[in-house]
Amino acid sequence: MLEYLVTAYSTLSIPETAAVLLAIAYLVLAIHQNILCWAAGMISALIFMVIFYSALLYMQSALQIFYVGMAIYGWYQWRYAGDEGTGVRIHTLTIVRHIQVIAGISATALLLGWIMSRTDTPFPYAEAFITVAAVATTFMVARKVLEHWLYWLVIDSIAVYLYVARELYLTALLFVFYLVMAVIGFRRWRREYLAGTS
Repeated sequence: MLEYLVTAYSTLSIPETAAVLLAIAYLVLAIHQNILCWAAGMISALIFMVIFYSALLYMQSALQIFYVGMAIYGWYQWRYAGDEGTGVRIHTLTIVRHIQVIAGISATALLLGWIMSRTDTPFPYAEAFITVAAVATTFMVARKVLEHWLYWLVIDSIAVYLYVARELYLTALLFVFYLVMAVIGFRRWRREYLAGTS
């Protein structure tokens, strides 16, 4: 572990550090349902877009463009959407709906992975899965679907492997942090959801 941290420190870049710190701010603010999470997420995504493109992770770079758009959408949803026009509330999806979402993610990721395997990206299927699943899950965040935290556990686990393989050590550590925070976020949102339904 010490050797890993030394390697991560020696390859540290200012843009990656800034992107990681903003991504952490996004997650902490999202856990607390603070609307400023979307501003932090947008700036982080713009920086990561350049970093991932330089690392030949084209789908991850394109995903950041989506995140910028979702930051605007999420801000609107949290501020103005919902039945009363005061923002969406935490809610859950049915098992059937989750099965549909997972099937859609899987099929789309396989197709996109096959297409990306014709490029020079080193991990076409892993990158495609992370990208497609993150798109679907980010919509869930914007709509405050409770279970989105569980989806992130799977996505972030695969992302850790991908970023270590591409020597983006600080980003990999960020995603390890995300795994821990996803558990915390799920528990906090679930507690609030249950309090609102009792």
